[in-house]
Amino acid sequence: MNTLSAPARRRLGASTAVLLALTLTACASTTAPAAPRPAGSLLIVGGGPIPDAILERFVALAGGKGRARIVLYPMASEDADAGLELAEDFRKLGAEAERIVLSREQADTEAAARRLDGVTGIWFGGGDQAKLTAAIGHTPVEAAIHARYAAGAVVGGTSAGAAVMSTPMITGDERKPGGARPPAKDSSDAFMTIAREDVVTIDGFGMLPGVIIDQHHVRRRRGNRLVSVVLEHPELVGIGIDESTALEVGPSGPWRVIGESAAVVYDARQAKITPASAPILGATGVKFSVVPAGGSYDLTTGAVTLP
Repeated sequence: MNTLSAPARRRLGASTAVLLALTLTACASTTAPAAPRPAGSLLIVGGGPIPDAILERFVALAGGKGRARIVLYPMASEDADAGLELAEDFRKLGAEAERIVLSREQADTEAAARRLDGVTGIWFGGGDQAKLTAAIGHTPVEAAIHARYAAGAVVGGTSAGAAVMSTPMITGDERKPGGARPPAKDSSDAFMTIAREDVVTIDGFGMLPGVIIDQHHVRRRRGNRLVSVVLEHPELVGIGIDESTALEVGPSGPWRVIGESAAVVYDARQAKITPASAPILGATGVKFSVVPAGGSYDLTTGAVTLP
């Protein structure tokens, strides 16, 4: 606010007063710099068979052979042995690996959170992502995971373990299968439409602000559901990661795609979208990119580098 009195402004003269007002306005509108990215990394796998190179990269990001200390959370799966084989794979690569199964009651304790002290890598297994968030979402364990990531640990996961990285999180459920033309009751067809209020989302872990993640994206033809969510939340960039492929998000620089396939990016931040009152969801100006392994993506600029 300009605090000079009217007589003082007259003494300064019109041009000087204008200059001073502009300076004061500029100072008042200065915004705080964006928060720095966490010191750790994310390695988000789209599901399917995980190539050795991706597992090796996770161990390297966790500190490498003899230094990596990894905890695996398999609660997305109903398989009693989920995570055991992967823990052994990490051990073969020279990491210390521990599989921890937690109930909601256990995750809600400081003792469970303290088990992450000194951990350099955290991995979420596949299955049903809603089971994983139900177990540890909004608990001291989730807070400890964010703290470890901020301090330099790598956080990774596959399939359900990829979906939990963003919030909102796609659950895999839908409200109006087929829209006006529902599939047969015994059909396995899903997400046959691009529509509002169809894709069910809930809170994820929010490891990656500004983004919503989908998995098995190309292999299972999940474009309709991710586009629907992006057009409902145009402030979020949709990234669909295919199987046997990972998105690596480091503490600085563009994000890398590694593995065997691609990540598909839907960016509606500058798009024109039909209003909420419109009967059909539509848009123009959505930016679409296919980023194959070896390529990179910059969330801030939207720039894609192809290999």
